[in-house]
Amino acid sequence: MKVLIFEDSNWINLTPLSYIKPVFELRCGFSTLFDKIRCKVEKMEIGLWVREYLINLIKAKYNYPVNDESFFMDDLLLINSRWLVTSKDKIEIIDEGIYQSEGDFVYAVLKQGTVKKIWDGDIDRFISEIKNHVKKEEKNVRIIKYPWHFIHFNSEILQDDFEFIGKSGIKGKFHSNAIIYGDEKRVYTEKDSEVHPFVVLDTHAGPIYIDKKAKIFPNARIEGPCYIGEDTQIMPGANIREGNSFGPVCRIGGEVEESIFHSYSNKYHDGFIGHSYIGEFVNLGALTTNSDLKNDYSSVVVYVNGKPVDTGELKVGSFIGDHTKTSIGVFFNTGSSVGMMCNVTSGGILPKFFPSFIWYINGRYMKGLGIEMMLKTAKIAMERRGRTLSLEEEEVIRKVYEITEEQRKEYISKSRKIT
Repeated sequence: MKVLIFEDSNWINLTPLSYIKPVFELRCGFSTLFDKIRCKVEKMEIGLWVREYLINLIKAKYNYPVNDESFFMDDLLLINSRWLVTSKDKIEIIDEGIYQSEGDFVYAVLKQGTVKKIWDGDIDRFISEIKNHVKKEEKNVRIIKYPWHFIHFNSEILQDDFEFIGKSGIKGKFHSNAIIYGDEKRVYTEKDSEVHPFVVLDTHAGPIYIDKKAKIFPNARIEGPCYIGEDTQIMPGANIREGNSFGPVCRIGGEVEESIFHSYSNKYHDGFIGHSYIGEFVNLGALTTNSDLKNDYSSVVVYVNGKPVDTGELKVGSFIGDHTKTSIGVFFNTGSSVGMMCNVTSGGILPKFFPSFIWYINGRYMKGLGIEMMLKTAKIAMERRGRTLSLEEEEVIRKVYEITEEQRKEYISKSRKIT
């Protein structure tokens, strides 16, 4: 039996986070959705299925077959990449059938004959059609449908990941004037990590995992549950409250609560970020702050692909796409959605939706200096962190620029009409 981890057309509901990433690369807890799924099937032959414009990029990044139709010529375990797998979740592969969560496809176990009969080259049609051919069973698991679901589940997944890894203790440098306030067994620091003087690690609400080469500078306070990724730095005096995940090579200062920083993103300075997902190679200028609670305590509405969706949540912050930059003093509204490669400057109360590749200056949406200059800036930012913008990544960015063009033009046109 082969395993195919796929993304369906619902990737669009996870934008701006998913524009240049397959859904399975998004993070929750210590790792990506793909890492969590792979732990369950690592002894089986794995393939990946992504939207068409990502194929070349994913082939370059992964040593797995990508969009290989030969997987549909065999017995098949088909797994939705939006499944947020926990250590307690089990995959049952004995009987043919579909497993769903509140009607949303989780995974299917399919015999070769069933697969060959139904497969016609379109993954969404295939998913729809197999529901008519095999039995369906409900499972109580977590499926990611919208960006705020990553934040909703993050604290729980952080706890689960810590328990699953099963590590505890101080392996890196830990200064004698730093303290663990709470259960010391709920802290793990990897070798080559450094915890400087006057750091407080508070484990009363959850565990804290500090990965290799991470540095925690003096007077920072970190509250669990929290994951600090490889080579990430927590700046002096930072107030890291509960429920945060920081991927590799981030720089984090100020106050952060229940948020995910994907990787290679900077928030060096003061300012508050709460209940937010910050993409890759994002730079937040000094005092950049978001609201995550409305003054009337009503549920927060977020614009998903330009359309308002009621989250049903009381606390929701911002969702910021890859390579976006903010100036000093930017104040994001509750439930803001900021596209990729945006340049947002300060200026009063900001709108809640920013199309990708937009410049927001003096209260207006603008086209900025164009895609070539944006790519040049991205290359400079990546080189500063030892990364190179590959030809495949550049190809994907240009494709997303085309995909989002009409939406961008619409907002620029509306902005010009404002007097």
